[in-house]
Amino acid sequence: MNMTNIVLFPILIPFFFAIVLLFFKENIIVQRILVSLGLALSLISSIFLAYIVHTDGIQTVNLGSWAAPYGISMVSDAFSALLVTTTLIVTFFVVIYSFYAIDEGRERNYYYPAILFMITGINGAFTTGDIFNMFVFFEVLLMASYVLIVLGGEKRQLRESIKYMLVNVVSSALFVITVAYLYSIVGTLNMADISVKIAEVDQPGIITVIGILFLIVFGIKGAIFPLYFWLPSAYAAPPIPVLTLFGALLTKVGIYSITRTYTLFFVHDVGYTHMWLMGLSLLTIVVGCIGALAYFDLKQIVIYNIVIAVGVILYGVSLMDDFAMAGSVYYIVHDMLIKAALFLLIGVIIFVTGTSNLREISGLMKQYPGLGWTYLIAAFGLAGIPPLSGFIGKLLIVQGSFNAGHWIGAIAVLLSSLVVLLSVIRIFLYAFWGEPKETKPVNRMQYKKMMIPTTLLVILSVVYGVGTEWFMPLITDSKDVLLDPSLYIDAVFKE
Repeated sequence: MNMTNIVLFPILIPFFFAIVLLFFKENIIVQRILVSLGLALSLISSIFLAYIVHTDGIQTVNLGSWAAPYGISMVSDAFSALLVTTTLIVTFFVVIYSFYAIDEGRERNYYYPAILFMITGINGAFTTGDIFNMFVFFEVLLMASYVLIVLGGEKRQLRESIKYMLVNVVSSALFVITVAYLYSIVGTLNMADISVKIAEVDQPGIITVIGILFLIVFGIKGAIFPLYFWLPSAYAAPPIPVLTLFGALLTKVGIYSITRTYTLFFVHDVGYTHMWLMGLSLLTIVVGCIGALAYFDLKQIVIYNIVIAVGVILYGVSLMDDFAMAGSVYYIVHDMLIKAALFLLIGVIIFVTGTSNLREISGLMKQYPGLGWTYLIAAFGLAGIPPLSGFIGKLLIVQGSFNAGHWIGAIAVLLSSLVVLLSVIRIFLYAFWGEPKETKPVNRMQYKKMMIPTTLLVILSVVYGVGTEWFMPLITDSKDVLLDPSLYIDAVFKE
């Protein structure tokens, strides 16, 4: 077997298992076994793929054996392999958590197939080397997310799903129009070839306009200012496991797309395109900070922390600096892990108290000390307390910001850490300190089962921070390919 075909495994395996699961609608046990098996096999293949990319370099597959740029290329570099692997890790733990947190009615209505179809789209978007194919994978993940956001049919879900769908339909239409504009100028859809063609014409003004249009398209999906307006209420509507997948994974596809296009295509007029990206990123941090402090709802506080992270990551990308880019790559993986862990922890808090209103929760530390200390570790990780993973990413971004002479941005990132710490510690002080309030009777066995995948995710995020040197080779490889487009281009055209 040609080893390069492993590039397709993290996409094809979830897709295959999703189709098989459609035939076992009523058998929940079989569904759980199959979805666990499918995700485990996908995760093993993605880890193996990341190892091959690190040892042998960027891997490419040309579908139908049509050489680039005439066929559709699938490209796995260190950046995409890292994101694919992290996506599958998060999804595996969320699915295990779902066994004890999702009602059987949802499980019987294609909950697990929808998750696997969504993962197919996410991993495809991370791996494709064709800009139109990226649109196709976006639509796959969005259609699956539409199912997940309405599943259960609660009034709030249906109301918010309409807004979510409308925003994404507009975004998708704009995506197609922008790709059409780009194709009319460069005459190709292959991303490596687009980079070559833009370099040949030296990025005229129309290409810069297209760059801003892509920023709008992906900014809607990635939730940057002022295009984040739909996210807080839409993400809070579905159950916690679905919110976890959305919060940890979906915005990262938008961030990845901005990062890929702004390091591969639009690199000849960075004084304009990247200054826009920088300005919007800093404003995204500000509005995220305001939202995180304004709410007393557990879900909303962490959802606005997603917005802060989007701003921090894209600010690092906009600097086009070695340290800042490495910091952004490191931070995006950290954020996927820690946000998933925090949302699952909040799900456990809601499970034991019956509410997400912070004012109605108190004294949980006396009844659930394990939950309290696990939450505190995750909160410190999110805020960037050394040596946890949030610290290393922000440190690199701040260092890159000072190197580039952007001290205002560096100060904004540092101040955002204080706001993040304040927002998550406020949850800890309100929910876990004080006199215990009367809570509903809780199934202790179910509580313990929900805590297992949650705790493992928190441990994984701690390992990611404490063992940074183990992961730095992949982070460095990712940074190198983002800052030197020729590595990506040569790999695609190496035939």
